[in-house]
Amino acid sequence: MDGSFRIGRLFGIPILIHYTFILVIPLFAWIIGSEIGLTADMLNEVFQVPVNTTLITAGYIPYLLGIIIALGLFAGVLVHELAHSLVARYEGIRINSITLMIFGGIASMEEGVPDPKAELPMALVGPIASLVIGLVCIGIVYAVPPVITNPALAGVLVFVFGYLGMLNIILCAFNLLPAFPMDGGRVLRAWLATRMPLHRATKIAADIGKGFAIIFGIIGLFFNPFLILIALFIYIGASSESTAVKYSFLLQNVTVGDMMSSPVTTVPPTLPLRDVITMMYSSKHLGFPVVERDTLIGMVTLADVNRMASIDREAMQVRDIMTRDPVTLPPSAPVIDALKIMSTRNFGRIPVVQDGKILGIVTRTDIIKVTELKQI
Repeated sequence: MDGSFRIGRLFGIPILIHYTFILVIPLFAWIIGSEIGLTADMLNEVFQVPVNTTLITAGYIPYLLGIIIALGLFAGVLVHELAHSLVARYEGIRINSITLMIFGGIASMEEGVPDPKAELPMALVGPIASLVIGLVCIGIVYAVPPVITNPALAGVLVFVFGYLGMLNIILCAFNLLPAFPMDGGRVLRAWLATRMPLHRATKIAADIGKGFAIIFGIIGLFFNPFLILIALFIYIGASSESTAVKYSFLLQNVTVGDMMSSPVTTVPPTLPLRDVITMMYSSKHLGFPVVERDTLIGMVTLADVNRMASIDREAMQVRDIMTRDPVTLPPSAPVIDALKIMSTRNFGRIPVVQDGKILGIVTRTDIIKVTELKQI
């Protein structure tokens, strides 16, 4: 994920931190430290365990405790995502990484069409992990007073573990809301998918998720702006995953060879750049394979042309700006593979090649048109 850097590996899974995570830690520390007295009173009421505030309210200690609690919360989020990832790996799904960011954590997985039987335990195990962490922290809260005789130190431990216990219980409950693509929404989709096709189940779960996003957004306008960011995250996530599953369903068993355009207009590497621009205007195609001696050697696109200053284009040929060693696919490759490559690398077209010879080309527009036809 852009804006992330790696801090290590757990169970062979790379752990990344997004820059938003670094920004949110001081914010959480300030919020927690500023309301430490009110929070101590709340914890006292909830757990009926006295919270001595002698030490926790002294000097900069409130903000130090805020940092500790914020880091403890994200450690819980990491365990939550690890639980998802380990169950997914057991189900045969490759885990690319886990990224900690402002909204929590995201496990990047390589999967095709989701399997409801595998998705149900994968979705549930994360909230269960948060629940277990919360209950363990609450257990420590009740274990501290009989063991720690120093009231001030006991107050620190009760405050930290009581706060983390509540946050993890809330995290569990929040994730179980049926707001797709959150865990509860995935549980809902897995249940619906036992009664209807997966793409329909995904659409229903995504629509419910969008409904929750709208509610969060409205509440956020009046009470907490952070809810607006969560609402956007849920709404965009629900829309994108619903679209992805729809494409996967409609394009299953369709190969690149089934929908490629052929024959292909190609250009030689020695063609002047001004002629390529003229071809783009006349054909309305924004990219051409570059072929020399019947062998594909590159691709030239409008993006390549735009990288050159207008004054330099007159003296240039295709070979001066083309992308060499382009990504290609064989005609037997699934169309969904082409779509994934186009999405992740921001390609508009991929040449179809077999035995070194270009057979055709598949474009993002081709895929969209075929998908629309299959919905008829």
